[in-house]
Amino acid sequence: MTTEIATNSKLDHSVDVEAIVNVAVAIIIRPDGQFLLACRPAGKPYAGYWEFPGGKVETEESLPQALKRELDEELGIQISLFQPWITRVFTYPHATVRLHFFRILEWHGEPQARENQKLSWQHPNAIKVEPILPANEPILRLHSLPPVYAITQAEELGVDVSIRKISEALQHGLKLLQIREKNMTEQELYLFSREVVTLAHRYDAKVLINNNITLANDIGADGVHLTSSQLMTISDRPKSDWCSASCHNSEELFLAEQLGLDFVVLSPVLPTLSHPGLSNLGWRKFATLIRHYSLPVYALGGLHQEDLIIAQEHAAHGIAMMRGW
Repeated sequence: MTTEIATNSKLDHSVDVEAIVNVAVAIIIRPDGQFLLACRPAGKPYAGYWEFPGGKVETEESLPQALKRELDEELGIQISLFQPWITRVFTYPHATVRLHFFRILEWHGEPQARENQKLSWQHPNAIKVEPILPANEPILRLHSLPPVYAITQAEELGVDVSIRKISEALQHGLKLLQIREKNMTEQELYLFSREVVTLAHRYDAKVLINNNITLANDIGADGVHLTSSQLMTISDRPKSDWCSASCHNSEELFLAEQLGLDFVVLSPVLPTLSHPGLSNLGWRKFATLIRHYSLPVYALGGLHQEDLIIAQEHAAHGIAMMRGW
């Protein structure tokens, strides 16, 4: 069994929690970034729609057990390395399901269509099959987010050095950048941000502006990154293509969900140079806070490139860095 079309993406709190069907869903990823989609065969509801492989969690079965069993039954593969990702609840005419998404990185065997389904490897930024199940469309968008979220520090480095380092990083594959310069004048910030956005767009990279929604719209940035204090005071999602937020606790994480943001940054995970003496979460609490969370989460605070794997093992989408990138 695989996921089906959802009528909406929010859980109706009147629904009996015990009646929710848990489903393990697999995003099977090749080293080149392509992932596997399956087309529902004739005779099943929504035949012809493309979706991620997966299926129901049986009674007394853990999520990893269900994931392994379903992929063996559907595709004939045995998975050996997988990471928890996000969890989404959808309500269908016949049931409410909780979809637990996992990223599958290593497996044995070549995927085979064991249930008369069609299979196709797709690139996150160039989906060539359709129609996609509406329930899966936001997942495709979020999965396209890169693993590293860089944050500028022109105040520390100087504008010229910062621009040079950003250019070098973009040439080496950086795809997501936040402009966070708290002490620049309005004019300095405008000029710096405009130059960074122009540079980033040459490499198809996205730029979000910290805090300043007006500036983000004025210079054609790709979105805005809300501060935690902003998050606590707004009631509607800003009108921006991409919108993220800084979070530090469960309340802020909940508000980000309610606003329908695209992703969040959770910090500080480890001790940081910018906030010496501040109590950090540590990996165990970080993982607890985002267990079954619905938005991609970037871990931030004292991290370096080599921390990416451990972050993803703890269900993070990736890592955010001010210095390590």
